[in-house]
Amino acid sequence: MLTSFETDDYMSVNPVTFTADTDIFDAIHVLLQHKVSGGTVLNENNEVIGVISEMDCLKAIIHTSYYHEGGGTVGDFMHTGDIEYMDFHTSLIDAAQKMLNTGHRRMPIVEHGKFVGQISARSVLQAFKDSLTEHDATEDEITNV
Repeated sequence: MLTSFETDDYMSVNPVTFTADTDIFDAIHVLLQHKVSGGTVLNENNEVIGVISEMDCLKAIIHTSYYHEGGGTVGDFMHTGDIEYMDFHTSLIDAAQKMLNTGHRRMPIVEHGKFVGQISARSVLQAFKDSLTEHDATEDEITNV
């Protein structure tokens, strides 16, 4: 069932990404336009250097409103601490467990240190749904024999 699926089967290969020098207000616009709650921040070598979330963007807005200082860059507000990521061939069960343990709804996927995509809780749910549909179809074939 779901144990046979891996992150690379269900990852998004074109998720929202930014560079550290992206203007924070441009990043907010992109997040709103794509209806996502965050994005991965990459360097020129396609390596993950941070993540920017809606909460990070709220900090930027408060900073601008409270201190009357204009904006900044994604690099000024992104999270750069222990960045959680998945390896390319992680099972979706392990991915789901890692998301539950960390509280992250989405995580970058790396292969050989390079960003290759992103897995989200929604993608894992889709995989589960697909595996149930496949299982039901197989049972129907067995029943109709």
